[in-house]
Amino acid sequence: MSADLLLERDGHVAFITVNRPAARNSFTYDMYSRMAEVCADLARDDAVRVVLMRGAGDEAFVAGSDIGQFVDFRTAEQAGAYEAHVERAIGAVEGMPKPTIAVLKGSVTGSGAAFATVADIRIGAPNLRVGVPIARTLGNALSMRNVARMVDTLGVGTAKEMLLTARLLDAEACARRGLVSEIVPLDSIDRRARELADQIAALAPRTLRATKLAMLRTIEARHAALADGADLVALAYTSEDFREGVRAFLEKRAPRWSGR
Repeated sequence: MSADLLLERDGHVAFITVNRPAARNSFTYDMYSRMAEVCADLARDDAVRVVLMRGAGDEAFVAGSDIGQFVDFRTAEQAGAYEAHVERAIGAVEGMPKPTIAVLKGSVTGSGAAFATVADIRIGAPNLRVGVPIARTLGNALSMRNVARMVDTLGVGTAKEMLLTARLLDAEACARRGLVSEIVPLDSIDRRARELADQIAALAPRTLRATKLAMLRTIEARHAALADGADLVALAYTSEDFREGVRAFLEKRAPRWSGR
């Protein structure tokens, strides 16, 4: 297991820790691959009954993708392949046949917000900030599937407000809008998450599996009619604005949008 993505098992609980605190736990291309592999491994492990996901440190759960990997993006094919790669990781978490808990501290942005939406239960710290501010920061676009996940989790109105204003939701807003079930102080949130995981692990495993799979089938039925959306992803990823957004991010300055 890579040092950037840690897997531990303790009793019936598995812990996935995103371990890049110096980079706000942003994901590299290889980390998305490993997340999919880890989830496949845990899905097959009958000893694991609950999967708990967290970010190292207190400043971020996952702050999106490592922006440096976008420097050479130019084509629709690159954009489509990248989004498909990310989707395999997010879809692997979503498709986990066991309950999942996300411990949300600090920044939960970009793909981090997508990972949060596919967790079954989410608890948040008071410093929580959730959103997909790409219209302000980077100039790329969410996949159709991830837009649908935001709508499913937050509701149409909140999802539109969050995405179209590029604002972040604070902890209280996340609680009001159902993104987190409870807000727990930073010094006790990990303990509370473990307590919750142990409570779930003590329940009937086959009942939980049947319930989780029923929920997944319901979600899949709702999403089955979604158009591919590759053209929308390409519209943003192949733009001059996206290249400007990447440059601006790496140069630590505000982007200058041209609309091209």
